[in-house]
Amino acid sequence: MNWLKKTLLTSLLLLAVIGLASANNPDAVLGVWKNGEGTGMVQIYKKGDQYYGRVVWLKVPNNPDGTPRTDINNPDEKLRSRPLKGLENLRNFKYVGDGQWEAGQIYDPKTGNDYSCEMKLVDDNTLEVRGYIGVSLFGRTDVWKRQVRKA
Repeated sequence: MNWLKKTLLTSLLLLAVIGLASANNPDAVLGVWKNGEGTGMVQIYKKGDQYYGRVVWLKVPNNPDGTPRTDINNPDEKLRSRPLKGLENLRNFKYVGDGQWEAGQIYDPKTGNDYSCEMKLVDDNTLEVRGYIGVSLFGRTDVWKRQVRKA
């Protein structure tokens, strides 16, 4: 019985250390994430010391006529014909420690609006993405689930 207790305690300590390591790893956010609605997936990647994301999968990739869905709600008419798949919708995030990325922007193709955004890694496979206008207090948080690590 003593051996079982030691093994269990060692396993719990190892999991805690792994959790702390990913919370302090700026690149822990890299990979492919599915949004809370399950309608899209975003690949988060790094450019220099900042983090970006692009749409890599859509539940409904095409319009009823079979053509790829485009950014029809964009306020800039010239951008309305760009495909949603491949669209860079997360920009300029900086890692601030403790599993958090801030000072970024998120583009919502449903509304055609850009919002200030911050992201927080809750655990290895759960990311809280909070978009807001002005102050973070006035915003909305979406919970994303990891699909692929460091894709």
